[in-house]
Parts: sequence; C-alpha cells; structure tokens
Amino acid sequence: MHTKQEVQSAESAKTIKRVTWGGTAVNIALSAMKLICGALIGSQTMIADGIHSLSDLISDAALLIGVQFWSAPPDEDHPYGHARIETIVTAFVGLILAAVAAILGYRAVMSLITPPPPVHPGAVSVAIMLISVVSKELLYQWTKRNARKIHSSALHANAWHHRSDALSSIPALIAIALAYFYPDLAFIDPIGAIVVACMLLVVGATIVLKAFSELTDTCPQSTIEQLTQMARQIHGVKTAHALRARQFGTGLIVDLHIEVDPEMTVRNAHDICEHVQECLIKEGPNVLEVIVHVEPLGEG
Repeated sequence: MHTKQEVQSAESAKTIKRVTWGGTAVNIALSAMKLICGALIGSQTMIADGIHSLSDLISDAALLIGVQFWSAPPDEDHPYGHARIETIVTAFVGLILAAVAAILGYRAVMSLITPPPPVHPGAVSVAIMLISVVSKELLYQWTKRNARKIHSSALHANAWHHRSDALSSIPALIAIALAYFYPDLAFIDPIGAIVVACMLLVVGATIVLKAFSELTDTCPQSTIEQLTQMARQIHGVKTAHALRARQFGTGLIVDLHIEVDPEMTVRNAHDICEHVQECLIKEGPNVLEVIVHVEPLGEG
C-alpha cells in the first residue's frame, strides 16, 4: 500500500513534466523570435528579454531533471524520501533569475555610459513583444494553477519565472514602441532593460528566500496553532502540545505530544493516536505524515 506522500509524489511528477514541457515549447519559440529580431534591429531591450526567455529553458531543464530524483520513493539512505531536492531546485531557479538580472542590468548601465547606435524597431518588433506578454502571462496562469493544485514549490517558482518574463516584456514593449514611434527617445531602450533587471532581481530573491526558509524547517506559527487546535478537539485527547511541523517537498511532516486519561488501556490510547493522525492528514493544510507521542494527563 502506497503512502499519501508516495501517491502525491507520483501524481505531482506527471503534472510537472506535462506543464514544464508545454512551457519549454513556448520558451523556445519566444526566445528565438526575440533574439533574432533584437539582433537585426540592434535592440538591447529585446535581446535582454530574449535572453530572459532563454533562461527559462534552464529552469525548465532543472525541473525535468530534478523531478526524476525528488519523486523517487524512500530508500534505506533516505527514509523520508527525496523531497528536499525539489526545494534545492526551487532555489536554483531563483538564483538563475538573480544572475540573469545582474548580467542584464550591467549591460544596460554600460549602454547608458557608452550609448550604442540608435535603435530603429519596426512594427514586427512591437508585435513580437505583444505576443510575448500575452503568451507568457497565460503560461504563468496555467503553471501557477497546477503548482497550487499539487503544492509544488519548484513549479510555483517556474511559474513566477514565466510571470517575470511577461512583466519584463511590458517595459520592453514600451521602450520598443517609443523607439518605433519616437526615434529621438531611443535612449529609453537601455532604461527599459534596467527596469527588467530590477524586476527579475526581486523575483529571484523572493524565490531563494522562500526555498531557504523551507530548508531551515521554518513553519508559520499560524499553522502550528491551527494543527494544535485540531488535535485538541479530537475525542479522547485531553490536551495537545509541543507540536512541530516542517515543509517537506509538497507538504508538511508533523509531530506532536498528546495527553490522555492515565487509566486508559494501551489499545484505546493507540486508537486515539490513529484518529489524530487521520484527522490531521485529512483535514490539515496538506499534511503528509504525523507522528504522535502519548503521555498520561498531567505528566506532559
């Protein structure tokens, strides 16, 4: 019989692969269009946005490779499974965003110091950026919806990679459109690239910090209080305390102490423990596993 964690892991792996391959196809098409058109017209903003779309392929590859490992079942060396790998991949995606932001920001600043030849984009360039904004926003919504459904931090991070591409395309679109309709404002192009870089840096830092929080077993106090109250309301539980929870891949692993009637039989105490486990796993905020310690009332 498979545990909830194993079943969830297998289902999540299928969803992640399907969504990521779909995103990969879109990223390849967009990056090719932006880079080719950007090189032809000499637009740094479009090239920067094309590189950003290309960087999405790196995060896509990280997910497709990583999911093969973190979805593997527990073994002798990893009795809790391999879900921490997903958190590491999440941090990697965030670092990619931050690195891309630093490179693009540096190139844009240097362009302001030493201006390149004037950019003369055409209507095709504007159309490509419009396509980019719409397609990447749709891809973000689709990826985020699936990430929430399977509680995947890595897929959620990749969704934000798509959203950042959509957002970055907006200032890029504005810069290119201004350069198209008002050639004298061509200096807007590198400024648009700087805005793109700043947005990527913020998103990348947010993703990395969230992953670091998971790796250090941080859990919101509100979640601790919610689970403790749920345990206390179960029939036979006199009180519950010392509850701890940590994020592990797509869900929480919880352990807590409960106090029961000291005159109760071992069998009855065991039944209460099972009831606590079933209740928290079924009704808690995506709880995967629960370990219950039993104590006589007044001795906890």
